[in-house]
Amino acid sequence: MRKTGWLVFIALCLPVYGFAGQLEPFKDIPIPLQNPQTPEKIELGKKLFFDRRLSGDGTMNCGTCHDPQQGYSDGLDISLSYPTTKNWRNSPTLFNVGLQKTLFHDGRAESLEDQAIFPMMSAYEMNQNLDFVEEEIRSVPEYVAEFAKAFGDPEVNLQRIAMAIAAFERTIVSNDSPLDRYLGGDTKALSPQALKGYEVFTGKGQCVNCHYGVNLADDKFHVLNVKENPEHLKDPRIAATRRFVAKVYKYEGYRTLAEDPGRYLITKDQKDWKAFRTPTLREIASTAPYMHNGIHATLDEVIEFFDAGGEKGSKVLKPLQLTSGEKEDLKLFLEEGLTGTPTTFKYPKIP
Repeated sequence: MRKTGWLVFIALCLPVYGFAGQLEPFKDIPIPLQNPQTPEKIELGKKLFFDRRLSGDGTMNCGTCHDPQQGYSDGLDISLSYPTTKNWRNSPTLFNVGLQKTLFHDGRAESLEDQAIFPMMSAYEMNQNLDFVEEEIRSVPEYVAEFAKAFGDPEVNLQRIAMAIAAFERTIVSNDSPLDRYLGGDTKALSPQALKGYEVFTGKGQCVNCHYGVNLADDKFHVLNVKENPEHLKDPRIAATRRFVAKVYKYEGYRTLAEDPGRYLITKDQKDWKAFRTPTLREIASTAPYMHNGIHATLDEVIEFFDAGGEKGSKVLKPLQLTSGEKEDLKLFLEEGLTGTPTTFKYPKIP
């Protein structure tokens, strides 16, 4: 087990959901009793996920910002948005999203069923009228038949649309990475350099303090003092979105808000000002750029950020003083060690 020891092994391998290796969608992903997984429901959700009817102008679907070819993200600093508007946050990966206790960077949704509705109705995302989308889906005979197979009767409603999409999203899993195999006993699963990076990850780099368990995330929110993107601060469309969201969450100072308050908008607790959810590190090599606002374009930049102890004035992070070799080893571990076995994705035929 090397010098990392059994305590680190236990921290990485035995979170709430069990052992880190060979994650199985129907076994290790928690399934709500009110929305059991069935092949029919998953296939229906997959079609809805890629159906542009879910957007107001018919140009976007869930896969627009969560593209299977880009790590279920979109490769942009901030997510694509509805025409004439601009989003304000980075599109997080959906890999292992079924393991998350809260959704979105600020944790405003507590279930995938709730999460699925937010982008549809968001004025700066899909901008769809929720009553109208029910009628759009209900008017397609093929969908009516599929809802009957998935739910036992042909009723089409928003709740069932969200349930089907959530069922599909719970099958988006990254597993069988070199780290999983290494922790499972295959001592050759990680290359020598990646193994050195793993030791930095669990030791001097302190990454394991927040990134542990099956999903390599602690399900908590942290104030890392990530800087605002200067270009975003100049964009009036982003300013409009930022202030609109703050107004929705009843923040009195929304008209002059010039930064992202993070989870504070949800809790109104001052300790959550600029706090954001710890993201999973699985498949991190394919989900750039990074941080809630995409401010860091590469893993090198992320490592430098943490090595420096965050931005000036950070009260959470401390300088790590990693050597250039340790940084390279850590980067290789993140890229090589946390990338799961590739799978072939087959896009559905939309009715």
